[in-house]
Amino acid sequence: MNNQIINVEDYYSKETFERIKALADTKETPFVVIDTKTISDAYSTLTESFPFAKVFYAVKANPAPAILSLLRDRGSNFDIASIYELDKVLALGVDPSRCSYGNTIKKSKDIRYFYEKGVRMFATDSEADLRNIAKAAPGSKVYARILTEGTQTADWPLSRKFGCQTDMAMDLLVMARDLGLEPYGVSFHVGSQQRDIGAWDAAIAKVKVIFERLKEEDGITLKMINMGGGFPANYINKTNDLKTYAEEIIRFLEEDFGDDFPEIILEPGRSLISNAGVLVSEVVLISRKSRTALNRWVFTDVGKFSGLIETLDESIKYPIYVEKKGELEEVVIAGPTCDSADIMYENYMYGLPLNLAIGDRMYWLSTGAYTTTYSAVEFNGFPPLKDYYV
Repeated sequence: MNNQIINVEDYYSKETFERIKALADTKETPFVVIDTKTISDAYSTLTESFPFAKVFYAVKANPAPAILSLLRDRGSNFDIASIYELDKVLALGVDPSRCSYGNTIKKSKDIRYFYEKGVRMFATDSEADLRNIAKAAPGSKVYARILTEGTQTADWPLSRKFGCQTDMAMDLLVMARDLGLEPYGVSFHVGSQQRDIGAWDAAIAKVKVIFERLKEEDGITLKMINMGGGFPANYINKTNDLKTYAEEIIRFLEEDFGDDFPEIILEPGRSLISNAGVLVSEVVLISRKSRTALNRWVFTDVGKFSGLIETLDESIKYPIYVEKKGELEEVVIAGPTCDSADIMYENYMYGLPLNLAIGDRMYWLSTGAYTTTYSAVEFNGFPPLKDYYV
């Protein structure tokens, strides 16, 4: 059981939380408040930790104009997954040269749309997709995404659906050259909220083999490594800080590529945005399932369908803060909808105060990423999760 009262000070400075709560106190739940200064500070930490890298923000983490505008002004590039995300970014005056089409699953007409808008860098992991790129975006740069091991140590794994084996990646990059495209580099993603820094070591070693073999056997000199995301946010299962990750990952790069390693791209989403957000919900009902039940069910007005889908399989364990204090009891936490899947935590039992009551607020910390974008439009008639920015 998570039987400790969550201390907000472990996650936010007093000034930051007061700024968030001042706005939260004026709004009706459920909603998320996102502190843009926290995002700006996180961007500074990232660029200071990886001074040589280009940042391509993963727009899917949170595409709010307030965030996109901030990162635009800070000099970020953008990893785009759909024409809808592209339109949002370009509407804010971002030059298309600062965008890449990072989704390996895309329609030919969407590739053409990106190309016509000026995007010239595309991810791929299959022959069919590569041929579509060659036809719809001639002469563009392509990078092959490879499968990686070690995703079991990530809280939100990204295995199997994206990427291909090393030998296929090499075949695709040779084919890209033959189709008139520029074989530009290799990408990987070690899994979101990756707790094992060694996962980057294994992935970079794979990339090194691809670089060497393509140069020796096919005369292709690759120029870029896209290391994806995976850097952690401050959830209950805390990890090392970003600077520790950076020191180790830079060491891995230097071991394989020496001092003169290729262009490096990072695609952060969660690590930039999550810690900036606090999702605020209200307790709707508290009940027990029998006279002798040892734990209560706490039903709140936010759930899997209104922003908390990453509690699926209890993968992401958000810190939950309540203002009540006192003796704790194990609880099951569930959402408000008429769907039995709408249970956030049942096996990993949170401890919440016995005096928690209907109408009390629950503050879900580190919820700036992958909440608003996962919120259903109208399941059970509930509107999408509201978001506010300070």
